[in-house]
Amino acid sequence: MVELKTDTSIDAMYEAGQVVGQGLTAVRQAADVGVSLLELDEVAHDVLRGAGAGSPFLGYRPSFAPTPFPGVICASVNDAIVHGIPTPYRLRDGDLVSIDFGAELGGWAGDSAISFVVGEPRPADVTMIETAERALAAGIEAAVVGNRIGDIAHAIGTVCRAGGYGIPEGFGGHGIGRRMHEDPPVPNEGRPGRGFPLRHGMVLALEPMLIGGGKDGYHEAPDGWTLRTDDGSRAAHVEHTVAITDAGPRILTAR
Repeated sequence: MVELKTDTSIDAMYEAGQVVGQGLTAVRQAADVGVSLLELDEVAHDVLRGAGAGSPFLGYRPSFAPTPFPGVICASVNDAIVHGIPTPYRLRDGDLVSIDFGAELGGWAGDSAISFVVGEPRPADVTMIETAERALAAGIEAAVVGNRIGDIAHAIGTVCRAGGYGIPEGFGGHGIGRRMHEDPPVPNEGRPGRGFPLRHGMVLALEPMLIGGGKDGYHEAPDGWTLRTDDGSRAAHVEHTVAITDAGPRILTAR
């Protein structure tokens, strides 16, 4: 069931979203060659503590997961697409890093993700990240009253495919509110004019995921969480929580 939020609830979700934005900014500033993923997780955890917020990631265990998630961020490096577990791995020059982070504040959740390169970037990585951000912007632009979920999916997928990138099937955005994952699902590729109609009060997490090699194949790593590209190519992932309003889309996790 899709829950429509009141304007007051959307304002409360904005407060949770600001904690998410602060956490991602702090992690990005702390990320450098030699810094471990566990250290970045602790940076994000400190932001949550300072805001009096909780983590929707820590301890989360969906049906597919062999164990509860052990961190407050997902830290996916190079060929990892999403759901990377924070480990003692220390970042190296040129690593492509995707950080997914959420916060729970006042009973509401926020969820967002960024991708960036540590040290000297490869031009191809920069282009892929820029394309992911353009795909996200296109999805947000399509998130207006009167459109449908398929219009968002089509907007995101069109930008990704035009850049020659793969899209992992079965993974995409989602509704969000009292819980991090709510209805409706928001695919990263689809047909315009199809799917659930967009109405004032819907709040969605939109999250393009791009595979650099152009193929869609991925597999689950032995940890049971991390998704990696089949061809070993790099991946990028960006995300915002967005409220659909009569005045237009409102980004709740702006940084």
